[in-house]
Amino acid sequence: MQLVVARIGRAHGIKGEVTVEVRTDEPELRLGPGAVLHTDPASAGPLTIETGRVHSGRLLLRFAGVTDRNGAEALRNILLIADVDPDELPEEEDEYYDHQLVDLDVVLADGTEIGVITEISHLPSQDLFIVERPDGTEVMIPFVSEIVTEIDLENQRAVIAPPPGLIDEREAVVASQRDAEAEAKTASEGDAEAEAEAETGNGDGAEGRTSGEDAS
Repeated sequence: MQLVVARIGRAHGIKGEVTVEVRTDEPELRLGPGAVLHTDPASAGPLTIETGRVHSGRLLLRFAGVTDRNGAEALRNILLIADVDPDELPEEEDEYYDHQLVDLDVVLADGTEIGVITEISHLPSQDLFIVERPDGTEVMIPFVSEIVTEIDLENQRAVIAPPPGLIDEREAVVASQRDAEAEAKTASEGDAEAEAEAETGNGDGAEGRTSGEDAS
């Protein structure tokens, strides 16, 4: 099986290095020195990674035979493709390769269909499911345990518990209104309590003075 593992970005420096947009959870395995990668377009490859390093949070690669900035710029936007055994599994439990997740049905706990995962977006902070809905629109779902509660490869589905507004913006409006009403109610109750305390305090003062007068 062939999977896209990166997209080549701009040239970096003058010695043939390029930045890459990583599209794999295992860059150290797929994009390590010595790896031979197919390309899209195919005419640009195959490319052999000669060196790799991280600079300012970005992965920089240099390919065999690419020795200057012009050669690096010529590779811009080319996709890098690795051969992957379809039966291979990640070493860590509860981790998945992109090809295992793409095309999974996304449903709520009650079985309500949300859509189908068409792509995994790997961001610095988290991974996102790009989900195509039945009406053709897309929604991005963070791949975190609080939202994606189950990955069921046997039944080819991902079960989610989305917060209000993630799937339907109208839910966010309703939730926002509900929160605002709750805050207003809390504030109102707080004001009422404050007034009651103030009245009680004034009464205590009068009673104290009356007691003192009686004592005299």
